[in-house]
Amino acid sequence: MHEIPQQTGRVTELIYTYHTIALAAGFILDLIFGDPRWLYHPVCLIGKLISSFEKGIRKVFPKTEKGELAGGLVEVILICVITLLVPAFVLYFLYIHLPALGVLLETFWCYQLLATRSLRDESMKVYRELKKEDLKAARRAVSMIVGRDTDQLTAEGVTKAAVETVAENASDGVMAPLLYLAVGGPVLGAFYKAVNTMDSMVGYKNEKYLYFGRFAAKVDDVLNYIPARLSALFMVAAAGLTGLSTKNAWKIFKRDRYNHASPNSAQTEAAMAGALDIRLAGDAWYFGTLYKKKTIGDALRPVECEDIRRANRLMYASAGLLLIVVMLLYCSFNILTLL
Repeated sequence: MHEIPQQTGRVTELIYTYHTIALAAGFILDLIFGDPRWLYHPVCLIGKLISSFEKGIRKVFPKTEKGELAGGLVEVILICVITLLVPAFVLYFLYIHLPALGVLLETFWCYQLLATRSLRDESMKVYRELKKEDLKAARRAVSMIVGRDTDQLTAEGVTKAAVETVAENASDGVMAPLLYLAVGGPVLGAFYKAVNTMDSMVGYKNEKYLYFGRFAAKVDDVLNYIPARLSALFMVAAAGLTGLSTKNAWKIFKRDRYNHASPNSAQTEAAMAGALDIRLAGDAWYFGTLYKKKTIGDALRPVECEDIRRANRLMYASAGLLLIVVMLLYCSFNILTLL
């Protein structure tokens, strides 16, 4: 009678051990290799799936407000179900029959679902062009990682755009996926990435996606609600580790974390602006139209291109600190299972 609970505990312990190894190894692989262009990325596959479903759904549902809302809901359900079930089934099968291969695949998926190195690499392209004082090339480089119009940006505007991207994507591309991977491995990690990708593709408030993309945008807001705030808190905590201002990061985070149309985007931007002692956000041009936006942070000093490097150091330190906390929690759980 006592054998079944013991066996169940042993299986649970093994799963968490595999999971811990895969997450740590995946994080390290991401720091080393980033996202090589030759390696097919699962987000590309998710993106193609979203596009193909959208085309089919739009043919079925009427082009009315209710029709597009219903079609958008169906799209969200289909994508979420597929991205949950496929990795769950594959990993379940492997861990039952080929556990070593299961660990390797989970490690690979954890690596692919994180974007720490690629975020640094893309933003540092902007930094290098600014250091060469090639403003045209810097505008071109920053246009690859932001959605705003960049052709009229000053050097300061280019720098701020790059720093804001690092700050926002530190949550969306690094710490939020890390949290979901920690809780549910690649199953929840792929689910999160799918929703995040849907939001970036259809979650616009323009004529085409105002109704169709509404559910995708709302689900993305819900999934990012806790991670965005935790990411900002880890950023505040890590500021002192990188020689930045923890005190000001906390002050600006508390004051300006809702200075954005999105309930989540300003969380890490506020912590970043405070840590760097600079002012971010403000008015921006999108597709030839000026959008009025609140500013985030205080201009305690002028913005300089070195702020891009500082932003990346803070992003790395924040993600590393989060991983350490996750590993400590895993170890604590494993110890408790042995008691």
